[in-house]
Amino acid sequence: MPEPLLKLLELCLLALVWLFFLRVLRAVWTEVKGPSSTVARPATGPRRASPVRRRGTPRLVVVEPKDRKGRSYDLRDEQTVGRAAGCQITLDDTYVSQLHARVFNKDGGWFVEDLGSTNGTYLNAKRVSGALALKRGDRIKIGATVMETEL
Repeated sequence: MPEPLLKLLELCLLALVWLFFLRVLRAVWTEVKGPSSTVARPATGPRRASPVRRRGTPRLVVVEPKDRKGRSYDLRDEQTVGRAAGCQITLDDTYVSQLHARVFNKDGGWFVEDLGSTNGTYLNAKRVSGALALKRGDRIKIGATVMETEL
C-alpha cells in the first residue's frame, strides 16, 4: 500500500477514536450534571403518596413491574423522576438515569419531558422528545417502570 494512503487511514482512525472518546465524555457529563433548566431542590427523601387521596388530585400510578404495582405519586407543580435521592419520584433501576425525566404542570395541563436520559422516556410506547402533553390513562415508561396517569 502507498505510504500516503496509510497515513490518511491512520489519521481517520485517530479522528474516530477521538470522536468516540468525546461522545463518552458527553454522556458521562450529562449523566452527572443533568440538564441546566431544572431547578435544584433540597433532598428531603422520596415522596410517597399517602393512602388517603384527595379527590381530583392528579397522580401517577405504577402498573409495572408487579412488585411495585399500585404505588402512586401525587402530582404537584413539577416532579423529577430518576435514581437520585433528590428526585420526587425515585426509581431504583439501573436503566433509569440519576435525573431522568420530569412531569410538570403548565397552563393547567400536564406534560412529561425527558431530561437527556441515556435510555429515554416513553409515552404510550413512543419515545419522548421535548415536552409532550399528558391525558388521563396515558402510560409513561421509564426504565422497567410503567406509570399510568390519573388526571
